[in-house]
Amino acid sequence: MIMKPLLLALFLLPLMATAEEIDSPWLQQALQGDRRAQYYLADTWFSADDMQQSAFWAQKSAAQGDADAMALLAQITLAGPEADRYTRARHQAEQAAKAGSPRGQVVLARLLVNSQAGSTDYPRAIRLLEQAAKNNENDSAVDAQMWLGIIYANGSGIAEDNDQATRWFKQSSMLSRTGYAEYWAGMLFSQGEKGFIVPNKQKALQWMNLSCTEGFDTGCEAFEQLSGQ
Repeated sequence: MIMKPLLLALFLLPLMATAEEIDSPWLQQALQGDRRAQYYLADTWFSADDMQQSAFWAQKSAAQGDADAMALLAQITLAGPEADRYTRARHQAEQAAKAGSPRGQVVLARLLVNSQAGSTDYPRAIRLLEQAAKNNENDSAVDAQMWLGIIYANGSGIAEDNDQATRWFKQSSMLSRTGYAEYWAGMLFSQGEKGFIVPNKQKALQWMNLSCTEGFDTGCEAFEQLSGQ
């Protein structure tokens, strides 16, 4: 009867040590079973690009019904190497969105416009993003507004509308940093995304230039670098 707690303790020791290394304020609550603390800890590891640690805590949180943790699991799946990761992530994001997660709505919308995840559904994706974009108090609003801008700027699946794109980018940047959303749009058009965006240097330069004009230094650097290619 002693073995299970002992094995659990031995397994958690490296997790505790590494979590302390990133100075996580949620570790103790997570270890005590607080599902929200587990989600925040998982998100911290996700930002640190440690998918193993992130998945460990996200699974614990999701098992207790945390909808945002379900959405994070979809993002972790999407970042993996598996051939079916897009379809699996879409299923997970569906569950997260159904459970009321704004993060899940954004992840699901991104997958609904990518043909690698199955049949695309642009109208539904836009509805999900518009819903998530309404609550500026939620961190997901920044991403929702940015992805609305990208969808309208891309013009695949819907009519291209730079006025709409600019409006959404500005709203997103106001919540994060001026020029930030335009910069990421430029980077996405520069690199492309299979199943969603074909690389387009002209569009990349257009949005990087706007980012630079609005004072985002990284946007200026990206514009200069791409211009010289």
